[in-house]
Amino acid sequence: MKKTNLFRFVVKYFGFLKFVPLVAQVFDAWLKLWSLITKPEILDAMDDIEAELSTWQGVTIGLHKYGGMQFNYLGKELGHIHGNGILDMRFSRVEKRKLMEEQMVSDHHVFPDSGWITFYIQEKEDSDYAILLLKMAYYKKQRWV
Repeated sequence: MKKTNLFRFVVKYFGFLKFVPLVAQVFDAWLKLWSLITKPEILDAMDDIEAELSTWQGVTIGLHKYGGMQFNYLGKELGHIHGNGILDMRFSRVEKRKLMEEQMVSDHHVFPDSGWITFYIQEKEDSDYAILLLKMAYYKKQRWV
């Protein structure tokens, strides 16, 4: 569970810029470029996740409003991945607590006291766990439809 210091710094001190049109998308593109240069396996994992979710019925993939790739099921967000491999998802607080006990996820990097979790994708093999998390959200959303 590696924390990305630069990302946390930018969110903390420059987070207000996310309300300026396109700034979040430009920053995320920069994160993706940095990942390509420093840790291309992150992008490989992101490609695997996108390829898998694109096969799920009712799932669409688009841009997240604060940068990154967002996965939706029938218009409702399942989660999103930032260009540096940070997967953010929302669960109930009970589900979040159970997931955190496994020590694979951590509190959300911006909203730690919520149901949001963060999973740090660091290598290609992390795509398997990310897909598992997204499947949990997918099946949960299917029950509510």
